[in-house]
Amino acid sequence: MSDVLDIVVRLLAIFVAFLVFPLVIGQTEHKVMAHMQGRLGPMYAGGFHGWAQLVADGVKFAQKEDIVPAGADRRVFQLAPAVALLPYLLVLAAIPLGPHTVGRDLDAGIFFVLAVMGVGVLGSIMAGWASANKFSLLGGLRTAAQLLAYELPMLLAAASVAMAAGTLSLPGILEGFHWWWVPWQIVGGVVFFVAGLAELQRPPFDMPVADSEIIFGAYTEYTGLRFALFLLAEYAGIVVLCALTSVLFLGGWHGPFGAAGLGWLWMVLKTVVLAFVVIWLRVTYPRLREDQLQKLAWTALIPLALAQIALTGVIKVVIS
Repeated sequence: MSDVLDIVVRLLAIFVAFLVFPLVIGQTEHKVMAHMQGRLGPMYAGGFHGWAQLVADGVKFAQKEDIVPAGADRRVFQLAPAVALLPYLLVLAAIPLGPHTVGRDLDAGIFFVLAVMGVGVLGSIMAGWASANKFSLLGGLRTAAQLLAYELPMLLAAASVAMAAGTLSLPGILEGFHWWWVPWQIVGGVVFFVAGLAELQRPPFDMPVADSEIIFGAYTEYTGLRFALFLLAEYAGIVVLCALTSVLFLGGWHGPFGAAGLGWLWMVLKTVVLAFVVIWLRVTYPRLREDQLQKLAWTALIPLALAQIALTGVIKVVIS
């Protein structure tokens, strides 16, 4: 009975975190972008610091009509938002938030989370194909191209950490983590983070939703709550990416230089700081061209990830 209760509590905690954290990141993005760009509107909705902006957005989406194009593949069109969103819930269940705080400790946790995150991208591809719109189809094709280009450097960067820890388990990586890893794993961390941004189609890698070229890419024909689910999937992806980067390259729930006592609060703090960087990059850098996007992956990120693996192998041989 106690085992069943423990599983239920873990599932409820994961579900609550899945609902709360993406909304917090969405609200934070409104505020950070408003400050950085001098946009005062999001600062006034609801009074104190515009607390009701997110509520207003939710009401707006709920009131809009749910439209399915006449020529669309209805089943695929309606299923795509769920395919984009639900994989991040599964990934969150495998990420350790603190000591002995993980939904499920998997022996091959790294492979699981990266594989499931790749499934989430299929939601955009499905939406582009099913919409019966040439701009949506082009956005879906761009999504597929980015997935092929940026999944490889993410996997290689994560493999370097797995080599250093001697395990594919995410809690196992944190148990074996040492702060002296950070200086020689920092290149892999940057590669992982940048490739993750591209896979999430976040600026400056938002070519699949380039509104100045293809309206809004794969999401052009979506309205109402279905469109809101795609936005929620984007923010959920930010939470998952930042949490994974924290676990793999920044020690997760470990405090700096071995400091203890805060546990999961360290994990939350690192995730929030990385999410701020994601928002900062959106405001700061212009969108890349498609050729620049592909060139960055194949001529920069992949060679750097391979060099990181080689360095990790040399260090493991020297210290063993």
